[in-house]
Amino acid sequence: MNQRLVDSLVQVIEALSPEERTLLESRLKLKAVQKKPGVCGGYACLRNTRIPVWVLVSLRQQGANDRELLENYPSLTPEDLIAAWEYYEQHSSEIDLAIVAQNEDD
Repeated sequence: MNQRLVDSLVQVIEALSPEERTLLESRLKLKAVQKKPGVCGGYACLRNTRIPVWVLVSLRQQGANDRELLENYPSLTPEDLIAAWEYYEQHSSEIDLAIVAQNEDD
C-alpha cells in the first residue's frame, strides 16, 4: 500500500467543502454499480459481483427488506444496497425494463 498516497488523499478529502464531499460520496457510490459487456447480460451489477441491480430491486418490490437481502447475499454490504437503490432512482426505466424482460423469459 502506498501510505503517502493515502495520506495525501485524506488531506484532500478533509479539505473538501460539505457540498464537495457530498458530490464525492455520490460519485463513489455510483462506482459501486458497474456495467460490463458479457457480464450478466450487460446489466448493471454491484461492484465485482454478478448480482444485478434489477434482481435486488425486484426482490425489494416483492417485499424483501435490506436485512433479508444482506442475509441472502452475504457478499453485499449495506453500502452496496444503498448504491443499488440510488442507481435505481437514477435509472429506473432501465431497471424496470430489465425486470420486465426477465419476467417474460420465465
